[in-house]
Amino acid sequence: MTSFGPEQRALLEDAAAHLYDAALARGGIQVDDPRISPDGAERAAFDLLVDLGLLRLDSLDEGDARWVPQDPSAGLTRVVSPLSQEGARLLQESAEWSRVFATLSHTWRRAPATSERGPFTYLREAAIGAFLAELVDECEQEVLTAQPQAGRDAQALAAAALRDTAMLERGARMRTLYQHSARRSAVTRRYVDAVTRRGAEVRTLDEFFNRMIVCDRRVAVIPASDDLATAVVVREPAVVAYLVDIFERTWERGRSFGNAESTTLADIASEQRAMTIRMLIAGHPDAVSAKRLGVSPRTYAGYVADLKDEHDAQTRFQLGYRMGRQTVSGPDAPDLDDPAR
Repeated sequence: MTSFGPEQRALLEDAAAHLYDAALARGGIQVDDPRISPDGAERAAFDLLVDLGLLRLDSLDEGDARWVPQDPSAGLTRVVSPLSQEGARLLQESAEWSRVFATLSHTWRRAPATSERGPFTYLREAAIGAFLAELVDECEQEVLTAQPQAGRDAQALAAAALRDTAMLERGARMRTLYQHSARRSAVTRRYVDAVTRRGAEVRTLDEFFNRMIVCDRRVAVIPASDDLATAVVVREPAVVAYLVDIFERTWERGRSFGNAESTTLADIASEQRAMTIRMLIAGHPDAVSAKRLGVSPRTYAGYVADLKDEHDAQTRFQLGYRMGRQTVSGPDAPDLDDPAR
């Protein structure tokens, strides 16, 4: 059987189509037509039409043998059906290869750490996202995530929503911690709505914490640098258990993302106010304080301005003096400098 590919399709769309139209207009093509002779200008187009079954020799009248046009549906079946079958075969073969490699990856990730690989693996830049996607795809029981600050862009959160909802629909659990500031992010709220409708739990805290993801309590991924350009994959069971314990203790103090009751919102505002006071008392720069609160420096400056108005202070020095006179210390805020935390 003749193989039909892009070159043949291009020929059919151009020269062969014109020759077919001419055959239809004249009731056929004479066998001695010079255009279709072995060295004729349209021989290639003619051969293709014959191969496709679009021209059939009609020689009932010996004196008037000609090539007669045929219904194109016959050629359609001859070409498209084998291509469709081959396409389906290739898709199936591709799926089988993916399955085999996924099984090997799954085995590799679950294998005891070797002396060469060790319990810690460093990932950099683009490799981090690819690894996390594979890790979540392989998760069978539970994913724990800590996502400080709300600065995840809409595209990244949309991709995360697709990945995480697929995991949840497989029956795995998911618990996520954000800072209180994430409640003001529209894209974060859309993401939270998508995953909570499928069973995920999301809570928020006033205090600062670092990024973390733990899969099935066996593999953890944490930052290796402040700029988040490098991550550490942790497979050491004792370290993973320690990180899970920290998460659980922090989780207990969190407030449900979906709780919008006035008392809860008032408590959140009070916690953020206390946190701001603690930042001021500790003397941290605005950029550091804003990061710990999970807000922009501009928003943090607004918090400080509110405190100035509250204490009728014109400068931060006056604010600190008057809060000191009133023994204001933000008692409800966590002790950020306590190494035990």
